[in-house]
Amino acid sequence: MLILVTAQCFRSREYGTKLWAGANEMRRSSQILQGCWIPKTSALSVSLFLSLSFSVSAQKTTKGSYFSSGKMIKLFKVKEKQRELAENANGKTPVKKQSAGELRLHKDISELNLPKSCVISFPNGKDDLMNFEVTIRPDDGYYLGGTFLFSFNVSPIYPHEAPKVKCKTKVYHPNIDLEGNVCLNILREDWKPVLNINTIIYGLFHLFTEPNYEDPLNHDAAAVLRDNPKLFESNVRRAMAGGYVGQTLFPRCL
Repeated sequence: MLILVTAQCFRSREYGTKLWAGANEMRRSSQILQGCWIPKTSALSVSLFLSLSFSVSAQKTTKGSYFSSGKMIKLFKVKEKQRELAENANGKTPVKKQSAGELRLHKDISELNLPKSCVISFPNGKDDLMNFEVTIRPDDGYYLGGTFLFSFNVSPIYPHEAPKVKCKTKVYHPNIDLEGNVCLNILREDWKPVLNINTIIYGLFHLFTEPNYEDPLNHDAAAVLRDNPKLFESNVRRAMAGGYVGQTLFPRCL
């Protein structure tokens, strides 16, 4: 009878693993009864008594266990809710984990020290740090008074790879071709991870104050700058005013 009661208790899903304690208690009680003659009806009464005692004990233990587990589950749900609320505050999408390149770029941008003639902007919002624009308005040299826009596309492996920089303003310049490609040594063979965005912007600014005919992309402009600086200056002013230089029409950027 004791074995039958124990088997029935083990089949109960409600008590789970907590029934082991009760089973041990019944086993000890069974050992005490061994060797003693008890009438059949008395043995049945003892078995039922042990079964009921075990059931009550298991329920108490199980309820206590449910109570403590319930508190843990509730705490977990509260923390999960707090995280969801933080991620969705003001209708914003959850913030994704930043890559090493994004963290380095964030540091570079926070440490920018640019002249007033250079301005950085984020057309896609500051959630997209890897794509931004820089506007340069030279305050000296051939390109004085012009406005030139550059796009920056930063690689996920930055700073181990230089950003890709394009000039979005069509310009008559020996170091910038008509497709916007820029010839700047630190964007090519002289790039090193110790360099940063501030260095690149100053390099671009330097191209407008001191264009270099020795390392050209626009060979015609470079030849004019080398052989006839006065004519070069005239071509630059005409191009920035929205006129033709040779067969090429330039948009006004003054």
